[in-house]
Amino acid sequence: MTANLGKIFKFDSNGEASNLAILPTEGARDLAKMVDAHLVKWYNAEAEMLGEEVRRDTFLIDSKCPRFTTGDGKGIINDSVRGKDLYLICDVGNYNIEYNMFGVNNRMSPDDHYADLKRLISANAGKAKRMTVVMPILYGGRQHRRNSRESLDCAQMLRELEIMGVSDIITFDAHDPRVQNAIPELGFDNFQASYQILKALLKKFPDVNFNKDNFMIVSPDEGAMSRNIYYSSVLGIDLGMFYKRRDYATIINGRNPIVNHEYIGNDVKGKDIFVADDIIATGDSVLHLCKELKEKGCRNIFLAATFALFTEGVEKFNKAYADGLFTAVLSTNLTYTSPDVTACEWFVGAEMSKFIAHIVTACAHDNSLSTLLDPHDKILDMLVASGRKY
Repeated sequence: MTANLGKIFKFDSNGEASNLAILPTEGARDLAKMVDAHLVKWYNAEAEMLGEEVRRDTFLIDSKCPRFTTGDGKGIINDSVRGKDLYLICDVGNYNIEYNMFGVNNRMSPDDHYADLKRLISANAGKAKRMTVVMPILYGGRQHRRNSRESLDCAQMLRELEIMGVSDIITFDAHDPRVQNAIPELGFDNFQASYQILKALLKKFPDVNFNKDNFMIVSPDEGAMSRNIYYSSVLGIDLGMFYKRRDYATIINGRNPIVNHEYIGNDVKGKDIFVADDIIATGDSVLHLCKELKEKGCRNIFLAATFALFTEGVEKFNKAYADGLFTAVLSTNLTYTSPDVTACEWFVGAEMSKFIAHIVTACAHDNSLSTLLDPHDKILDMLVASGRKY
């Protein structure tokens, strides 16, 4: 009998590892392929090391969600999922996928991606041993609380997945992690991209010095404080914040417009500034923040967002960059990013597929996720190894 000697996979007496399987929706296929490439590489390397004959070409399950000309859809799974530990990957933010309806091409919305996820769960028909949904950007994540007669889309989504038999939810930088209170008996793991973003920053800008006299963290608003407090605590540097004064008597595009940004904190003059948030949507707020920081005399401004969406394009960012308002925007590939964005000189990408692969293998073998949830030690090790001061 083969012992469980693998560093990542655990091989059984037949030389086979866990019944791990990856099932992506259409919008997450590219990300899923990258995750699968890591899994296959690790699996085959460990199988060879242990002298096992079984090799894997892929962990991906073949599926599709075709549509009728009326726009109605259905989920089809072409491979067996019986007894599998199934990980469904869904990118509800991928606006680049189209479908035909009454002869007109329509781009898939978050609603469409979420509907396809439910179709594939339904097509599974209860045959999988366990179902885990990997949804990097939560569906309805920004509609997480009720102010008046409003829907609670994110909470409703989580409850629906629980009813459909999903056992765990894996997400990244949830807009408000408290939404997990809607599913108190369901697994909900909220990961951060802090390590990968700092790694990308240091790779692109090797001269950055994480010293109190040279570097500072600034939160764009009170809602992003926890993210920026983490960076400040790990790096041991000062933290400032902006407070958004809004006009609560007016609603424009579903939100109260910002009247002004008020800065609270130490002097930023002569310092490099790091600003972290979960999402960059239109970018109006963060560019206004950059203007105010520059007027206060700061040097470089590094903008970090787990999900850089640029819902109104990159023109305003190109102009702001040309005007010297910021140095770089750092973001992940956890959701679809347009080639128009990745081609920009100021855009710095943080690759996340390897991290997701580590999360999936840890969950598949029921290992602890504590070191993956908090990369504090990993960040410090990276800084020490690179010889940087902090």
